[in-house]
Amino acid sequence: MQRSSTRADLGSFTEVIKPGAFTDSLGDDILGLIDHDRSRLLARTKNKTLRLAEDSRGLQFEIDVPDTSAGRDILTLAERGDLGGASFGFTVAKDGETWKGTTRELRAVQLHEISVVQAWPAYEGTVVSARAKVMGEPLSRRLARVYLELLR
Repeated sequence: MQRSSTRADLGSFTEVIKPGAFTDSLGDDILGLIDHDRSRLLARTKNKTLRLAEDSRGLQFEIDVPDTSAGRDILTLAERGDLGGASFGFTVAKDGETWKGTTRELRAVQLHEISVVQAWPAYEGTVVSARAKVMGEPLSRRLARVYLELLR
């Protein structure tokens, strides 16, 4: 079944992410942050505490939450369902975007970070949740979510 596109209204324009936009940067060292704040680090890919994958639905991430005050706070908010969602920081790769009026389609981006967003993420369909390693066990120190549904 064809999924509807996920769009972000960024004020003066709308942004749409195309499938495969993240693929080329997934091997890089990507940070997992809180609210795009580099001083609030949760994880990173180079030590495998942040794992990223892109599939037909979008960008998926999993974070091993650290036992820090920021990590405990985020995990508590996730367990309660209080988090706003997720976002990401990137630069557009060469020839990685096209414009159709006031809509920007991203086809290739250089991903720098993903962020757990406490309030209002640009992509409203994102959800961050705490999850257990095995069904029926208490919640682990992990956050996970399929992040963005992309245009087909």
